Amino acid sequence: MDRPLRFGVSTPGGPLAVEELRSVARVISRSLDIVLWFEDFASPPPIAEFAVARRWGARPIVTWEPWLCRGHARNVSSEPFQLIVEGRYDAYLRRWADELRDFGSTVYVRFAHEFNGTWYPWSPAGGTSASAYTAAWRHLHSLFAAHGAANVRWVWAADASSEQEGALQDWYPGTDCVDVLAVDGYNWGTSLPGARWVTPPDLFARPLEQLRGIDDGKPILVTEVACAEAGGDKPAWIGDLVRELSGQRNVTGFVWFDHDKETDWRLTSSPESAQAMAAALQDVAA
Repeated sequence: MDRPLRFGVSTPGGPLAVEELRSVARVISRSLDIVLWFEDFASPPPIAEFAVARRWGARPIVTWEPWLCRGHARNVSSEPFQLIVEGRYDAYLRRWADELRDFGSTVYVRFAHEFNGTWYPWSPAGGTSASAYTAAWRHLHSLFAAHGAANVRWVWAADASSEQEGALQDWYPGTDCVDVLAVDGYNWGTSLPGARWVTPPDLFARPLEQLRGIDDGKPILVTEVACAEAGGDKPAWIGDLVRELSGQRNVTGFVWFDHDKETDWRLTSSPESAQAMAAALQDVAA
């Protein structure tokens, strides 16, 4: 039997959309170990969401995105990183630190994920440097520590498909202020022009090895993963994914991105896909 893996999910409505979580749990015939969702810098501390995830017996992971959403418009400037370092967000950050501390139970914060991609302002393409990124991260971590938020675990998440992998080390805030290493990866199949079917080993083997090279003492999570239907056999890919991750040193679990967004990433995109995940997880249950 392969090493146990925790299984988590991200759904469109987040932890408060309980029926979405129940639906995933039903189709895979098991409970959820992790619930992941997204908040921006206009969001109050998501205490209700943490509480719901904990009632499920799941680890709550909030993806904290340092930009401001106004309806469908976003402030996509890299400026928030400089403002964080200057202390301009400290009142807002202190509120998060205090309320997360007072929540008491362990919570996970995935700050400014996929920094090595090209689609977020907290990336080289968005005008953010590695030094600005790490300085902002360390300021955030120091502020939470000063407010006694020792129950917060910090998740540093890279993107698996980035061409900037060689510089990954430059973006690492340091072993003293990161608790979990993470990576996100998607098999787009042929759902996009010019895209191709990518196997789980091709997608994850190299970035996982790079994460271990940066800090081999940390646990690793795959914090976003999903597969398109177009271009290959999604049920077979799901089985291959679970086998690949269960054989990877330091990998403790993965989070399925169960959204119908750019394409239908959901496990229920076909009955066979849902059945494949349920079967694969039977052999690697945490």
